[in-house]
Amino acid sequence: MRNRTRAFALFAITSLFAGACTTVNTTAPGAVGVARQQSFLVSAEAVQNAAGQSYAKTLTEGRAKGVVNNKPAMLARVQRISRRLIAQVGVFRPDAQKWNWEINVMDTPQINAWCMAGGKIMVYSGLIEKLNPTDAELAALLGHEMAHALREHTREAVSRSLGQQLVLGGLAVATGASQQTVQIANAVAQVTYSLPHGRDQETEADRIGLELMARAGYEPRAAVTFFQKLGRAAPSTGPSFLSTHPQSQARAADLENYIARVQPLYNASAKP
Repeated sequence: MRNRTRAFALFAITSLFAGACTTVNTTAPGAVGVARQQSFLVSAEAVQNAAGQSYAKTLTEGRAKGVVNNKPAMLARVQRISRRLIAQVGVFRPDAQKWNWEINVMDTPQINAWCMAGGKIMVYSGLIEKLNPTDAELAALLGHEMAHALREHTREAVSRSLGQQLVLGGLAVATGASQQTVQIANAVAQVTYSLPHGRDQETEADRIGLELMARAGYEPRAAVTFFQKLGRAAPSTGPSFLSTHPQSQARAADLENYIARVQPLYNASAKP
């Protein structure tokens, strides 16, 4: 009976979720050569809609507390750097140039930043105040977060999470469309705020972010110094292969190996 239930849950995947299981490469490889194939169970539209709703809720709650965009100079700086990076996203996926990008700053002491599906960016003031990044170092961080959205890493994680729920418990078999929407929204929020990305995803985001910043006219070596600063501020514990995220030192070393690929792009960029 258990095998029959599990088989039925697997069959239900294709009928309950609009994305049906597809395997694609979401971005062009770029100079850094990111070309891993990705599998999705849910549609890009569903994840972007859920991300948009979650982002709007975050902004509403933050504004009610007076902690959203209450530091005009910091906001202007983050938006200026972000827009230079956004101008380069077409190299990896032309459709991203038409996304409704949003860029905001939350006044909180946490060292964090994220970019939701569809280009919804949030930077925490604690990251800037505690790490004191240069513009190029901040571009490395922002490019990294944008890369997560370009590669649809949240959609990938949500697909994996919901797929596990279906296979293990047949959870979605008895639910309707509204419950599926709730499950996707909850999964998007959990991935964004709580769960770390996998090591492959972090490495892809590091490399794509490196290329974005170089094309935007930011010195690529600043990506290395940024992760060195991050490592000093919040050192990882345990060897990198036991961690969900690679250690900051390992990430800095990987980026060192890719600087030569993007240096000509930086040299050719129109630096203001």
